[in-house]
Amino acid sequence: MVNIVNKKDRYRKLCDERNDIPLFMQAWWMDAVCNPTKKRWDVFLVEYKGEIIGAMPYHLLNKYYFKIILLPPLTQYNGIWIKYPENQSINQRLRFEKMIMTNIIDQIDDSGISFFQQNFYHNITNWQPFYWLGFKQSTRYTYILKNISNTENIFNNIHSFKQKHIKKAQRNLHVDFDMSADEFYKFHSESLSLNKKTIFYSEKLFKNIHTFAIERQQGKIIAIRDNDDNIHSAAFVIWDKESAYYLISAIHPQFKSSGASSLMVWEAILYLADKTKNFDFEGSMIESVAKTFEEFGAEQTPYFIISKSNSFFSIYMNL
Repeated sequence: MVNIVNKKDRYRKLCDERNDIPLFMQAWWMDAVCNPTKKRWDVFLVEYKGEIIGAMPYHLLNKYYFKIILLPPLTQYNGIWIKYPENQSINQRLRFEKMIMTNIIDQIDDSGISFFQQNFYHNITNWQPFYWLGFKQSTRYTYILKNISNTENIFNNIHSFKQKHIKKAQRNLHVDFDMSADEFYKFHSESLSLNKKTIFYSEKLFKNIHTFAIERQQGKIIAIRDNDDNIHSAAFVIWDKESAYYLISAIHPQFKSSGASSLMVWEAILYLADKTKNFDFEGSMIESVAKTFEEFGAEQTPYFIISKSNSFFSIYMNL
Protein backbone atom coordinates (compact mmCIF):
# COMPACT_ATOMS: atom_id res chain seq x y z
CA MET A 1 0.00 0.00 0.00
CA VAL A 2 1.23 3.49 -0.83
CA ASN A 3 2.09 5.59 2.20
CA ILE A 4 0.74 9.05 1.42
CA VAL A 5 2.72 11.46 3.57
CA ASN A 6 1.93 14.89 2.11
CA LYS A 7 -0.37 16.84 -0.18
CA LYS A 8 1.77 16.29 -3.28
CA ASP A 9 1.76 12.52 -2.74
CA ARG A 10 -1.99 12.55 -2.36
CA TYR A 11 -2.30 14.65 -5.49
CA ARG A 12 -0.04 12.28 -7.43
CA LYS A 13 -2.33 9.43 -6.42
CA LEU A 14 -5.37 11.44 -7.53
CA CYS A 15 -3.77 12.08 -10.92
CA ASP A 16 -3.04 8.37 -11.31
CA GLU A 17 -6.63 7.46 -10.49
CA ARG A 18 -8.48 9.98 -12.68
CA ASN A 19 -8.45 10.77 -16.38
CA ASP A 20 -10.13 14.20 -16.19
CA ILE A 21 -7.25 16.21 -14.74
CA PRO A 22 -5.81 18.24 -17.64
CA LEU A 23 -2.27 17.54 -18.79
CA PHE A 24 -0.70 20.80 -17.61
CA MET A 25 -2.13 20.20 -14.13
CA GLN A 26 -0.82 16.64 -13.87
CA ALA A 27 1.77 15.88 -11.19
CA TRP A 28 4.15 14.41 -13.77
CA TRP A 29 4.01 17.63 -15.80
CA MET A 30 4.73 19.77 -12.75
CA ASP A 31 7.69 17.51 -11.98
CA ALA A 32 8.92 17.81 -15.56
CA VAL A 33 8.80 21.61 -15.80
CA CYS A 34 9.71 22.58 -12.24
CA ASN A 35 12.43 20.15 -11.20
CA PRO A 36 15.13 20.95 -13.81
CA THR A 37 15.33 24.55 -12.64
CA LYS A 38 15.05 23.53 -8.98
CA LYS A 39 11.80 25.43 -8.65
CA ARG A 40 9.15 24.40 -6.22
CA TRP A 41 5.68 23.22 -6.91
CA ASP A 42 2.92 22.29 -4.53
CA VAL A 43 -0.83 21.96 -4.53
CA PHE A 44 -3.84 23.39 -2.73
CA LEU A 45 -6.44 20.71 -1.98
CA VAL A 46 -10.11 20.88 -1.04
CA GLU A 47 -11.50 17.82 0.68
CA TYR A 48 -14.84 16.51 1.84
CA LYS A 49 -15.08 13.42 4.05
CA GLY A 50 -11.52 12.45 3.16
CA GLU A 51 -12.07 12.77 -0.61
CA ILE A 52 -10.33 15.38 -2.76
CA ILE A 53 -12.99 17.41 -4.56
CA GLY A 54 -10.88 20.35 -5.68
CA ALA A 55 -7.22 21.00 -6.44
CA MET A 56 -4.88 23.70 -7.71
CA PRO A 57 -1.25 22.75 -8.40
CA TYR A 58 1.03 25.76 -8.45
CA HIS A 59 4.56 26.83 -9.27
CA LEU A 60 6.10 28.77 -6.37
CA LEU A 61 8.86 31.33 -6.83
CA ASN A 62 10.72 33.59 -4.42
CA LYS A 63 11.48 37.08 -5.73
CA TYR A 64 13.33 39.35 -3.34
CA TYR A 65 11.24 39.14 -0.16
CA PHE A 66 8.11 37.89 -1.88
CA LYS A 67 6.45 34.53 -2.53
CA ILE A 68 4.97 34.41 -6.01
CA ILE A 69 2.76 31.96 -7.88
CA LEU A 70 3.27 32.00 -11.65
CA LEU A 71 2.83 29.51 -14.48
CA PRO A 72 5.75 27.10 -14.86
CA PRO A 73 7.79 27.41 -18.09
CA LEU A 74 6.20 26.05 -21.28
CA THR A 75 2.88 25.67 -19.46
CA GLN A 76 -0.17 27.09 -21.18
CA TYR A 77 -2.65 26.62 -18.34
CA ASN A 78 -2.87 25.70 -14.67
CA GLY A 79 -5.85 26.66 -12.57
CA ILE A 80 -8.43 24.65 -10.69
CA TRP A 81 -9.65 21.08 -11.05
CA ILE A 82 -13.10 20.40 -9.60
CA LYS A 83 -14.83 17.08 -9.05
CA TYR A 84 -18.46 17.94 -9.70
CA PRO A 85 -21.21 15.78 -8.16
CA GLU A 86 -23.51 14.14 -10.65
CA ASN A 87 -26.86 15.60 -11.66
CA GLN A 88 -26.28 19.09 -10.30
CA SER A 89 -28.65 21.87 -11.24
CA ILE A 90 -27.15 25.10 -12.57
CA ASN A 91 -27.60 26.79 -9.20
CA GLN A 92 -26.07 23.85 -7.34
CA ARG A 93 -23.08 23.89 -9.69
CA LEU A 94 -22.45 27.60 -9.13
CA ARG A 95 -22.70 27.20 -5.34
CA PHE A 96 -20.35 24.24 -5.50
CA GLU A 97 -17.83 26.18 -7.58
CA LYS A 98 -18.02 29.08 -5.12
CA MET A 99 -17.31 26.75 -2.21
CA ILE A 100 -14.29 25.15 -3.93
CA MET A 101 -12.85 28.42 -5.19
CA THR A 102 -13.35 30.27 -1.89
CA ASN A 103 -11.58 27.45 -0.05
CA ILE A 104 -8.61 27.65 -2.42
CA ILE A 105 -8.51 31.45 -2.20
CA ASP A 106 -8.36 31.15 1.59
CA GLN A 107 -5.37 28.83 1.21
CA ILE A 108 -3.67 31.28 -1.16
CA ASP A 109 -4.16 34.10 1.35
CA ASP A 110 -3.05 31.98 4.32
CA SER A 111 0.17 30.96 2.51
CA GLY A 112 1.41 34.54 2.37
CA ILE A 113 1.53 34.82 -1.42
CA SER A 114 2.40 38.36 -2.54
CA PHE A 115 1.58 37.92 -6.23
CA PHE A 116 -0.62 35.34 -7.94
CA GLN A 117 -1.19 34.80 -11.65
CA GLN A 118 -2.62 31.72 -13.34
CA ASN A 119 -4.06 30.91 -16.76
CA PHE A 120 -7.19 28.90 -16.08
CA TYR A 121 -8.19 26.09 -18.41
CA HIS A 122 -10.87 27.18 -20.83
CA ASN A 123 -13.36 24.78 -19.20
CA ILE A 124 -13.44 27.14 -16.19
CA THR A 125 -15.99 29.74 -17.24
CA ASN A 126 -16.89 31.10 -13.80
CA TRP A 127 -14.37 33.30 -12.01
CA GLN A 128 -16.81 35.37 -9.96
CA PRO A 129 -15.67 34.03 -6.55
CA PHE A 130 -12.18 35.34 -7.36
CA TYR A 131 -13.62 38.72 -8.38
CA TRP A 132 -15.57 38.97 -5.14
CA LEU A 133 -12.35 38.46 -3.19
CA GLY A 134 -10.22 41.04 -4.97
CA PHE A 135 -8.70 39.18 -7.91
CA LYS A 136 -8.46 40.60 -11.41
CA GLN A 137 -9.18 38.91 -14.73
CA SER A 138 -8.15 39.35 -18.34
CA THR A 139 -9.26 37.26 -21.30
CA ARG A 140 -7.00 35.57 -23.81
CA TYR A 141 -7.82 33.23 -26.69
CA THR A 142 -6.60 29.88 -27.79
CA TYR A 143 -7.62 28.07 -30.99
CA ILE A 144 -8.89 24.51 -30.88
CA LEU A 145 -9.64 21.92 -33.54
CA LYS A 146 -12.34 19.63 -32.19
CA ASN A 147 -12.97 15.97 -33.02
CA ILE A 148 -9.72 15.45 -34.91
CA SER A 149 -10.55 11.76 -35.38
CA ASN A 150 -12.59 12.89 -38.40
CA THR A 151 -9.56 13.94 -40.42
CA GLU A 152 -11.53 14.25 -43.65
CA ASN A 153 -13.80 16.83 -42.06
CA ILE A 154 -10.82 18.63 -40.52
CA PHE A 155 -9.11 18.91 -43.92
CA ASN A 156 -12.27 20.09 -45.65
CA ASN A 157 -12.56 22.93 -43.12
CA ILE A 158 -9.02 24.16 -43.74
CA HIS A 159 -8.85 27.28 -45.91
CA SER A 160 -8.43 26.42 -49.59
CA PHE A 161 -5.05 28.10 -50.04
CA LYS A 162 -3.77 26.37 -46.87
CA GLN A 163 -4.90 23.08 -48.42
CA LYS A 164 -2.87 23.96 -51.52
CA HIS A 165 0.20 24.61 -49.34
CA ILE A 166 -0.17 21.19 -47.76
CA LYS A 167 -0.59 19.39 -51.08
CA LYS A 168 2.37 21.23 -52.60
CA ALA A 169 4.55 20.37 -49.61
CA GLN A 170 3.52 16.72 -49.79
CA ARG A 171 5.00 16.52 -53.30
CA ASN A 172 8.41 17.83 -52.24
CA LEU A 173 8.77 17.07 -48.55
CA HIS A 174 8.30 14.17 -46.15
CA VAL A 175 7.56 13.72 -42.47
CA ASP A 176 10.13 12.40 -39.99
CA PHE A 177 8.99 10.98 -36.64
CA ASP A 178 12.49 10.03 -35.44
CA MET A 179 14.11 13.39 -34.71
CA SER A 180 16.00 13.31 -31.41
CA ALA A 181 15.58 15.82 -28.60
CA ASP A 182 19.15 16.99 -29.19
CA GLU A 183 18.54 17.65 -32.87
CA PHE A 184 15.24 19.40 -32.22
CA TYR A 185 16.71 21.79 -29.67
CA LYS A 186 19.67 22.57 -31.91
CA PHE A 187 17.38 23.17 -34.89
CA HIS A 188 15.09 25.50 -32.94
CA SER A 189 17.99 27.41 -31.43
CA GLU A 190 19.74 27.87 -34.79
CA SER A 191 16.51 28.84 -36.58
CA LEU A 192 15.83 31.55 -34.01
CA SER A 193 19.43 32.73 -34.18
CA LEU A 194 19.11 33.27 -37.93
CA ASN A 195 16.26 35.65 -37.12
CA LYS A 196 18.41 37.30 -34.45
CA LYS A 197 16.33 35.83 -31.65
CA THR A 198 17.30 33.76 -28.62
CA ILE A 199 15.67 30.50 -27.63
CA PHE A 200 13.43 31.04 -24.64
CA TYR A 201 13.80 27.70 -22.81
CA SER A 202 16.82 25.70 -21.72
CA GLU A 203 18.00 22.48 -23.29
CA LYS A 204 17.85 20.83 -19.87
CA LEU A 205 14.22 21.81 -19.44
CA PHE A 206 13.23 20.59 -22.90
CA LYS A 207 15.00 17.26 -22.50
CA ASN A 208 13.34 16.72 -19.14
CA ILE A 209 9.87 17.38 -20.57
CA HIS A 210 10.66 15.23 -23.59
CA THR A 211 11.83 12.31 -21.41
CA PHE A 212 8.75 12.44 -19.18
CA ALA A 213 6.36 12.69 -22.14
CA ILE A 214 8.00 9.95 -24.21
CA GLU A 215 8.09 7.56 -21.26
CA ARG A 216 4.35 8.10 -20.80
CA GLN A 217 3.69 7.88 -24.57
CA GLN A 218 2.29 11.39 -24.47
CA GLY A 219 4.77 13.31 -26.59
CA LYS A 220 6.29 13.29 -30.09
CA ILE A 221 8.68 15.33 -32.19
CA ILE A 222 7.46 15.77 -35.76
CA ALA A 223 9.86 17.12 -38.39
CA ILE A 224 9.48 17.97 -42.05
CA ARG A 225 12.49 17.35 -44.32
CA ASP A 226 13.31 17.54 -48.01
CA ASN A 227 15.03 14.88 -50.11
CA ASP A 228 18.44 16.32 -49.21
CA ASP A 229 17.60 15.82 -45.52
CA ASN A 230 17.35 19.56 -44.84
CA ILE A 231 15.00 20.26 -41.94
CA HIS A 232 12.32 22.74 -42.95
CA SER A 233 10.26 22.69 -39.76
CA ALA A 234 9.78 20.72 -36.56
CA ALA A 235 7.30 20.62 -33.71
CA PHE A 236 6.97 18.97 -30.33
CA VAL A 237 3.41 17.96 -29.45
CA ILE A 238 2.06 16.54 -26.21
CA TRP A 239 -1.33 15.08 -25.41
CA ASP A 240 -3.68 13.41 -22.99
CA LYS A 241 -6.99 11.67 -23.70
CA GLU A 242 -8.84 14.97 -24.08
CA SER A 243 -6.51 17.19 -26.06
CA ALA A 244 -3.18 17.56 -27.84
CA TYR A 245 -1.11 20.71 -27.47
CA TYR A 246 1.11 22.31 -30.09
CA LEU A 247 3.76 22.98 -27.48
CA ILE A 248 6.81 24.14 -29.48
CA SER A 249 7.27 24.72 -33.19
CA ALA A 250 10.30 25.81 -35.20
CA ILE A 251 10.60 26.90 -38.83
CA HIS A 252 13.85 27.43 -40.69
CA PRO A 253 13.71 30.96 -42.14
CA GLN A 254 15.27 29.78 -45.42
CA PHE A 255 12.27 27.50 -46.04
CA LYS A 256 9.38 29.71 -44.91
CA SER A 257 7.65 29.45 -48.29
CA SER A 258 8.02 25.68 -48.74
CA GLY A 259 4.69 24.88 -47.08
CA ALA A 260 6.48 22.85 -44.42
CA SER A 261 4.80 24.62 -41.50
CA SER A 262 1.32 23.80 -42.85
CA LEU A 263 2.32 20.22 -43.63
CA MET A 264 3.75 19.86 -40.14
CA VAL A 265 0.44 20.82 -38.52
CA TRP A 266 -1.45 18.47 -40.82
CA GLU A 267 0.90 15.56 -40.13
CA ALA A 268 0.58 16.23 -36.40
CA ILE A 269 -3.22 16.05 -36.68
CA LEU A 270 -3.03 12.78 -38.63
CA TYR A 271 -0.63 11.32 -36.06
CA LEU A 272 -2.82 12.35 -33.13
CA ALA A 273 -6.20 11.50 -34.64
CA ASP A 274 -6.47 8.14 -32.85
CA LYS A 275 -4.81 9.31 -29.62
CA THR A 276 -6.93 12.23 -28.42
CA LYS A 277 -10.06 14.26 -29.16
CA ASN A 278 -8.93 17.82 -29.81
CA PHE A 279 -5.91 19.80 -31.01
CA ASP A 280 -5.07 22.97 -29.09
CA PHE A 281 -2.81 25.41 -30.94
CA GLU A 282 -2.24 27.15 -27.56
CA GLY A 283 -3.41 30.42 -29.06
CA SER A 284 -1.92 33.82 -29.62
CA MET A 285 -2.98 37.43 -29.30
CA ILE A 286 -0.77 38.26 -32.31
CA GLU A 287 -3.09 38.97 -35.22
CA SER A 288 -1.08 37.16 -37.91
CA VAL A 289 -0.65 34.05 -35.77
CA ALA A 290 -4.32 33.98 -34.80
CA LYS A 291 -5.24 34.29 -38.50
CA THR A 292 -3.11 31.22 -39.30
CA PHE A 293 -4.88 29.15 -36.66
CA GLU A 294 -8.25 30.29 -37.95
CA GLU A 295 -7.25 29.18 -41.46
CA PHE A 296 -6.89 25.65 -40.13
CA GLY A 297 -10.53 25.81 -39.08
CA ALA A 298 -9.74 26.08 -35.39
CA GLU A 299 -12.37 27.47 -33.05
CA GLN A 300 -11.50 30.61 -31.09
CA THR A 301 -11.83 29.72 -27.40
CA PRO A 302 -11.48 32.18 -24.50
CA TYR A 303 -9.65 31.48 -21.27
CA PHE A 304 -9.07 33.57 -18.17
CA ILE A 305 -5.88 34.96 -16.68
CA ILE A 306 -6.54 35.44 -12.96
CA SER A 307 -4.21 37.61 -10.88
CA LYS A 308 -3.82 39.40 -7.57
CA SER A 309 -1.02 41.27 -5.83
CA ASN A 310 -0.82 42.62 -2.32
CA SER A 311 -0.18 46.32 -1.76
CA PHE A 312 3.42 45.91 -0.58
CA PHE A 313 4.36 43.92 -3.67
CA SER A 314 2.64 46.42 -5.98
CA ILE A 315 4.50 49.35 -4.42
CA TYR A 316 7.86 47.57 -4.45
CA MET A 317 7.50 46.43 -8.09
CA ASN A 318 5.87 49.72 -9.21
CA LEU A 319 2.76 47.92 -10.42
